[in-house]
Amino acid sequence: MDRDLPNLHEVSESRHVEIPMPDGCVLAARIWRPADGTPMPAILEYLPYRKGDGTLYRDAVRAPYIAARGYAYVRVDLRGTGESEGLMVDEYTAQELQDGCDIIAWLAAQDWCDGNVGMVGISWGGFNGLQVAALQPPALKAVVSVASTDDRYADDVHYMGGTMVVDQISWASNMFAINTLPPDPDLVGDKWRDMWMERLKGSGLWLKNWLEHQRRDEFWKHGSVCEDISRIKVPVYAVSGWADGYCRTVFRLMETLQGPKKGLVGPWSHKYPHIGVPGPAIDWAAEELRWWDQWLKGRETGIMEEPQLRLYMQDHAAPAGYYAHRDGRWVEEPSWPSPNVARIPYALGADGVLGGEGDGMLSIRSPLDTGLAGGKWCSYAKPGDQPVDQRRDDAGSLVFETAPLAEALEIAGDAALELTFTVDRPVAQVAARLVDVAPDGAATRVSYGLLNLTHRDSHETPEELVPGEVYTATVPFKHVAQTFRAGHRLRLSISTSYFPIAWPAPEPVTLTVDTGASRLMLPVRAPRDEPEPRDLGTPKGAPPMDAETLSPPKFVWQVIESLSAGETQVVISEDEGRIRIADSGMVTNARVIETYGFRGDDWRSFRGHVVWDMELSRDDWQMTSHTETEITATASHFQIRAHLVAKEGERVAHEENWVCDIPRDLL
Repeated sequence: MDRDLPNLHEVSESRHVEIPMPDGCVLAARIWRPADGTPMPAILEYLPYRKGDGTLYRDAVRAPYIAARGYAYVRVDLRGTGESEGLMVDEYTAQELQDGCDIIAWLAAQDWCDGNVGMVGISWGGFNGLQVAALQPPALKAVVSVASTDDRYADDVHYMGGTMVVDQISWASNMFAINTLPPDPDLVGDKWRDMWMERLKGSGLWLKNWLEHQRRDEFWKHGSVCEDISRIKVPVYAVSGWADGYCRTVFRLMETLQGPKKGLVGPWSHKYPHIGVPGPAIDWAAEELRWWDQWLKGRETGIMEEPQLRLYMQDHAAPAGYYAHRDGRWVEEPSWPSPNVARIPYALGADGVLGGEGDGMLSIRSPLDTGLAGGKWCSYAKPGDQPVDQRRDDAGSLVFETAPLAEALEIAGDAALELTFTVDRPVAQVAARLVDVAPDGAATRVSYGLLNLTHRDSHETPEELVPGEVYTATVPFKHVAQTFRAGHRLRLSISTSYFPIAWPAPEPVTLTVDTGASRLMLPVRAPRDEPEPRDLGTPKGAPPMDAETLSPPKFVWQVIESLSAGETQVVISEDEGRIRIADSGMVTNARVIETYGFRGDDWRSFRGHVVWDMELSRDDWQMTSHTETEITATASHFQIRAHLVAKEGERVAHEENWVCDIPRDLL
């Protein structure tokens, strides 16, 4: 059935609906639903990013389009965000998840809902969709989880392979700024200021929370559905992209979920597939509606008759910090692990040949600037946040390389480096990268992995390294599907640091690799005749949000090296632009400058510094906030300095400072 032809519903939109919680707290929703009031299934998206402005640009395209096809689309602000009462003190708290269950019960009881509810979301909303599903609220019948994780420690913005991801600093600083924003006075009335002050005084410094838990303890196990995946009974559609930080989750869910499941991984960054960049973007609304029709309306759409997992097999691309599009093709796998993929070992030759012969001991102590070409842990498709030419980073690494390939080679899945090594320090990390080297020498990073070597056996109980002692460890890489062309070379690069993706070890480390006992495992996908998958179409949706751009957005990613001062900085600045939203008259703006850097060869000089300025205004009402976060480290401690000042007009409403010294825990 062509969903863009007749039988569509007229849609009614309610900007502000109050949902009472059992404890008396009132949460705020924006709801799009068929205007005739006929009971329909409800689809819940549950986020802290403000239904009235933060996600409205995205919601305005998705929500009414889905509602016109027979659903109530419900966007709820988390407790303590947007126009919802209460306080948000961290991500994925027990209160947040219980509220999710109570919202679902409330939705199922409405006369415009037929009692069936689905949860959808990207990132935060993808996380809590899985987490709420594990609590098994009776009315929840299916989940779509985009760019999410089942493991909050191992595969989130916090600790990749037991190393601290620098995106954790960026993300904590972003939430620090978001938590300063008040509810809309036009929607909540005179209580807006009391709600605002509660947030300003009570939300806390989340970076401190996260740094106080550097190993996989109970703090991270909470909300990690992999702790007992059998708790998720409802069907799950898991989605991500190769440039996203969360693609590994799709494969683990396909392997571990025990109920109905589907997986989709495109070339995209951290975005929904209908606005996916790098392209090709797809008609995600049609695919999502097939899922909802199957599981919320009981219609046989054929979606479960198709192969379980669809992947975008990327072709070679010249290295670039931004791609509008990636060449490639869609392929399908019946299950994961796939019977079509075999793990093939590539020896590390003592002469630097990948797949070569010869035992040897090769050592590397990487310079501080190894990693400047690495881009961002999680790309948002901003120019500069994907990895650029790897030749500079590879100059500070151990490199193993094949001869030019006689024929094309395809991989699909997670490569891994099986490493036998010694180090000369008690705490060390390793970064391993798989690189596609073109005949002209240009080097494109295809995938990579990080491992804190004190976590070689466990993220829960890391152990100090004994200098000179021989150890083995496996460095897992991000999943990817990639074609290496004939005539290209495969390169494995190994370094002892990878800043600013990962915060470095406490002191410089020399890593010695036993090449004869180490190998790279590649997930090779055998060539074969296979049918072309069903076309996923081109994006469709409702008209965009009505808004006036008062000043345009700007984004700049720079690596600044001062040869005279001996300083190196990565500076990321973004102005989201000043926007006036038509339906509310609200003017919004957000600006950030992130700076990560070091001096010379000074291992103690690493620094992260993030400044956010936020603005909301309407007519003669205005609020602004300025937040500043700085992190440095000694050999024994992390040091955080943070500052917040929020104003109503010219009056300071709240000002606060934080100074924290947090012991390093084998990190």
